[in-house]
Amino acid sequence: MYPILFEIGRFPIHTYGVLIATGFLLSVWVSKKEAMRIGISPERIVDLGFWSLLIGMLGSRLLYIITRLSYFAEHPLEIFYVWEGGLVFFGGPLLCFPFFLWYTKKYNLPRWKVLDICATAVPLAHAFGRLGCLSAGCCYGKPTGANWGIRFYSDLVETHLQGVYLYPTQMLESFLLFLLFLFLRWKRFSKKFDGELLCWYAILYSLIRSMIEVFRGDTIRGFVIPDILSTSQFISILIILATTVFYFAKRNQASASLVSKRKK
Repeated sequence: MYPILFEIGRFPIHTYGVLIATGFLLSVWVSKKEAMRIGISPERIVDLGFWSLLIGMLGSRLLYIITRLSYFAEHPLEIFYVWEGGLVFFGGPLLCFPFFLWYTKKYNLPRWKVLDICATAVPLAHAFGRLGCLSAGCCYGKPTGANWGIRFYSDLVETHLQGVYLYPTQMLESFLLFLLFLFLRWKRFSKKFDGELLCWYAILYSLIRSMIEVFRGDTIRGFVIPDILSTSQFISILIILATTVFYFAKRNQASASLVSKRKK
């Protein structure tokens, strides 16, 4: 845990913000290179990435606030304390999606190709974001019950868990996101249809998140069924079911189209 990276005079530079900015810039660079490779305007992709970051941060913060409405009703100014962490990732894509539809229509961009580009870049930015969570002391794990793990003393950690060895959920999720990023970068050369990388991302990340939730110890993130099914696990289940149906429908459509071309 290292919330303040350094200070410029009396102005603190938060590690959380620096890591999010680093992840964002790297993901934009990756997206720009991929857009150039497949013949899509890199400038449009960069603009899309910039606006998606702003809207995604807003959506992630809004979903976090919704899961803690009673707390923020009593502490309304803390709604703006984003440098202390407090984002629910799924809120970002949910709010970004309608903006994405509008943007791609306005600039006549091939939506499924652009979504595949985004799918390969988002895990990289997200991985750095989770390291930011580690620095801030949020999104922490349950007690390990042994003398290994990470100990936090942040005000973001519930009092009874401060100084206790906790599962390093932030580090684990960051590591798995880096692996997901590498897998999708490899998979892009063998995809069978546009939108396939998005499907792989949605399903695999939902599985990763559902697993991580088992070891999370921050109860403030919200539950659909108390102590059994978290908000993120519930959303993950819906995403996996919907995406699986979509994946097989698109794959069958792509296979049928290929057979039709061969007959001609």
